[in-house]
Amino acid sequence: MDNKHTVFKDLGSSDYKDVWDYQEKLFSEVVDVKLHNRDNPKDEKQITNHLLFVEHPHVYTLGKSGVQNNLLINDQFLKQINATFYKINRGGDITYHGPGQLIGYPILDLEALDLTVKTYIHKLEEAIIQTLADYNITSERLDGATGVWIDTQIPGKSRKICAIGVKASRYVSMHGFALNINTDLSYFNHINPCGFVDKGVTSMEKELGRKLDMQEVKDNLLGKLSDLFEWQLNK
Repeated sequence: MDNKHTVFKDLGSSDYKDVWDYQEKLFSEVVDVKLHNRDNPKDEKQITNHLLFVEHPHVYTLGKSGVQNNLLINDQFLKQINATFYKINRGGDITYHGPGQLIGYPILDLEALDLTVKTYIHKLEEAIIQTLADYNITSERLDGATGVWIDTQIPGKSRKICAIGVKASRYVSMHGFALNINTDLSYFNHINPCGFVDKGVTSMEKELGRKLDMQEVKDNLLGKLSDLFEWQLNK
């Protein structure tokens, strides 16, 4: 069986809940095939991995280990800024998604790809780090936190440029990463991003002082992900 067959879809701008439901559907399909193959070794079916790219309208999401007090605004203010709020089933605390931010949702059979959850997250981070390096942005990991950061060794200067929050059940992944490209960072003022009160957020636009071509960044990152995961992409 080809364990690295991966279907890629760019969903453009799509509602958070609609895409979450779509993720759940794909996740269930992968798990169902895994269970079938476990119980029917002589009738194995092909497992199809998925990678979704999307931008969401303004939305805040709170992971299952998060604290709702890290959302600093009430329902009325959410409506004023045209944002929604969801409690979801990924790891991590609260984060923001919105226009100008590239979201990646890989739905992968990690077991078939011989990946632990830790190694999987490490590869996601590495793809982001390599992509940012192509734009002369130096980024790195931060001990004790997921995601990709800038200036982690400078007190008071650490800032996150890419959030990562995943769920894995039966070694199948969902949710993923959020890379700030041309993101309106003012929306982060209404939360303690990922639960941190002493660290900032940034974007490629802020670091470079110019707007980026979203499609160019998408293509670049897709190439990095494909190389690191050795995917055989079907677009």
